Amino acid sequence: MCGITGIIMKDFTSVDPKRLKEMNDSIQHRGPDGEGFYYHGNVGFGHRRLAILDLSEAGAQPMSWNDKYTITFNGEIYNYLEIKKELEKLGFTFSSGTDTEVILAAYHQWGTQCVNRFNGMWAFAIHDQSQNQIFISRDRFGVKPLYLFSNETMFSFASEIRQLLLLVKDVYADTQIIFDYLYLSQQNHTNNTFFREIKRVPQGCNLIYNLNSNEYTIEKYYQLKLNPAIQKLGIMEAIDVYRENLDKSINLRLRSDVLVGTCLSGGLDSSIISAIASEQYHHTSNQKFRAITARSIERETDETYFAELVVKHSNLDWFTTKPSVEEIDNVIEEVIRIQEEPFLSLSIVMQYFVMKLAKESGCIVLLDGQGGDETLLGYERYYSTYLNELPLTKALAEFFRISKNSKLSISEVLAYKAYFTNTIIRKKILQNRNRFIKKPYRLYFNDLLLESITQSFQSIEALQLNEIQSLQLPKLLNYEDKNSMRFSIEARVPFLDYNLVEVAISLPMEAKIRDGWTKYPLRVIGKDLLPPEITWRKNKFGFEAPKQTWNKLAATSIVKSLENAGFINELIDVKEAAKINSPDTLWKLYNLSRWAEIYNVKL
Repeated sequence: MCGITGIIMKDFTSVDPKRLKEMNDSIQHRGPDGEGFYYHGNVGFGHRRLAILDLSEAGAQPMSWNDKYTITFNGEIYNYLEIKKELEKLGFTFSSGTDTEVILAAYHQWGTQCVNRFNGMWAFAIHDQSQNQIFISRDRFGVKPLYLFSNETMFSFASEIRQLLLLVKDVYADTQIIFDYLYLSQQNHTNNTFFREIKRVPQGCNLIYNLNSNEYTIEKYYQLKLNPAIQKLGIMEAIDVYRENLDKSINLRLRSDVLVGTCLSGGLDSSIISAIASEQYHHTSNQKFRAITARSIERETDETYFAELVVKHSNLDWFTTKPSVEEIDNVIEEVIRIQEEPFLSLSIVMQYFVMKLAKESGCIVLLDGQGGDETLLGYERYYSTYLNELPLTKALAEFFRISKNSKLSISEVLAYKAYFTNTIIRKKILQNRNRFIKKPYRLYFNDLLLESITQSFQSIEALQLNEIQSLQLPKLLNYEDKNSMRFSIEARVPFLDYNLVEVAISLPMEAKIRDGWTKYPLRVIGKDLLPPEITWRKNKFGFEAPKQTWNKLAATSIVKSLENAGFINELIDVKEAAKINSPDTLWKLYNLSRWAEIYNVKL
């Protein structure tokens, strides 16, 4: 896990070493174990190293191979040992124990198709001198970020936005993205960022830059599809296949030459990962597996009781942090700076404290549960689509089971169904909730996006694909990458092993939600691994911040700060926003305002 930088001069002049170093230095937090540079003609690569595999200098980057290819790489290829054996049978020899060298050899053997063999997370660029091209790739689900900037004289890519902002004279906001965030609570749903000049390389795509013509193409190499063979299995047989793939995924993600641990909230996802990883880790190392938990000072949002049950049951080495409201308030500006784009919830600040504690405890690699909800229908809003796809008599029976076996009441289930499946109702609610937006900017209400969201709620298949690829998962992965890398922590997400995801989305619908229980496969698996209080929990929080306490403390100062902020005042009526009396709305406005000030953003 590292940070990468690249510049291509379109006028065929040499890359300025000072500029490349300045960009590379701005992400020192991503790679404190070393730096490296590569220059060739009008191409320059930079790299910051966080040593995870082969801690020796043999793993330094940029890494060259046979004077033909040079790579700068961020991520991990978990199945590198299996690919290495395959390549050795073909006559390849290796001089390091890194996955980086395996990528280079795989590229030589299979060309751009090599990425189809990788199981992992990555963002890398290879300078192919033989083809006079740059081959850039991003992993299937976009676990690792990769940003682009292009103007008349240069093309540049980077792990973080801050690197590319060094190339931008005046920083302008992407107005549509701002209002997708305010109106629809959407971000990372397109390849545009909050910064008008900076884009993302799409997940599951390769970018090939022709150094002769200064033109590039982006090609999708991965498309998430359902597996008909899995869909035909019986429920318990399908769950067995899922368990087998989950075990493999976690086992691969324990490969490391540094200490590995896990985030543990006490929810079902993180608890399952903790239990399986602890068993596997103890088997190979004879040591306790380490778990990191953030505790809330509010009883309503504190999951310590559940996390402690898992710790005792799985014999974990447990580290906890319980940030006060004052501590949270003190780091908010830093977290906004780290995240680089506005975010939707104070829970991201709690995640920051988890990563901070992981660093302090010496845990460099951390497993996390992102992806469990999206792939196994874990959010309550999915009930509306689930009920739509059932025959009427079965839907009625399931409706009452849902109100019994979830945290939703009967009226809440009905409200969810109306809100998530009816565009007209949802639009009216959202427009009323955001009536503080000034008239000229109400045109930015994104009807097309709202319609596509509503349409995706018409079928489980469409909903899952949309949530995984666009609406939900990308922003969660972005939050986690920025928070973890701030403390030089490599976060790994077992639920997003592509083999496991393909099994999960292909499970029969009645295997995902059963008798009103969401994520039924994990509950079946958990019966043998966890206390029943965890396996059959109805409520879940994640690392929830003490929102109510913080809002009481900060509400007045937030409104005052908004009144004095030129950027936000151009967009909204602050007095009208204060009347809404919605902590979530005020947080979004405050976050947007502080972001604009920190990055000197103009409209």
